[in-house]
Amino acid sequence: MQIKVEKNVGGIEGLCVIEPVVHGDDRGYFMETYNQRDMEEAGLNITFVQDNQSMSVKGVLRGLHFQISYPQTKLVRVIKGSVFDVAVDIRKGSITYGKWYGIELTEVNKKQFLIPKGFAHGFLVLSDTAEFCYKCDDFYHPNDEGGLAWNDPEIDIMWPGLEGEYRGTASAEGYTVEGVVLKLSNKDQNWLGIRRTFRF
Repeated sequence: MQIKVEKNVGGIEGLCVIEPVVHGDDRGYFMETYNQRDMEEAGLNITFVQDNQSMSVKGVLRGLHFQISYPQTKLVRVIKGSVFDVAVDIRKGSITYGKWYGIELTEVNKKQFLIPKGFAHGFLVLSDTAEFCYKCDDFYHPNDEGGLAWNDPEIDIMWPGLEGEYRGTASAEGYTVEGVVLKLSNKDQNWLGIRRTFRF
């Protein structure tokens, strides 16, 4: 098997960190970025149907996003730069509901993060630029995106290098990352906290 899988990371059922076997020498390296047979041998039976890629500059925070009616499992990795990637358990009835786990994904460590259905997801760019790739097990459905406030004190994500004071909203105003102004989309600055988003 060409991968190493750490399951239930952070004590959260379903979250996995996957490390590929990298074959390198003085010419460079080679690795398999995805092998369905290896995934199945690890007990991960997922059919991915779409690949996405984005580029972001330092200080960009994307998230926390989830799909409302068509939830997706995602396999994410970084091919250039570095990001801090976060998943938040929003599965109704889960014993770890509201708990988060974060991992630094870089072009150097080549780690991949498997995020099952039922999680909100986001990432913060730590390098000057970062290229981010992910597989999804369902197609994109317009108008199906939900979100949570990235700075919700109920969740209390410890974003590395972040400085600023929570003012009761998801606004990026007043926040910096290692001296760079935090950048969020207008939509991501208007999400509500987990308690106001999900009223069970």
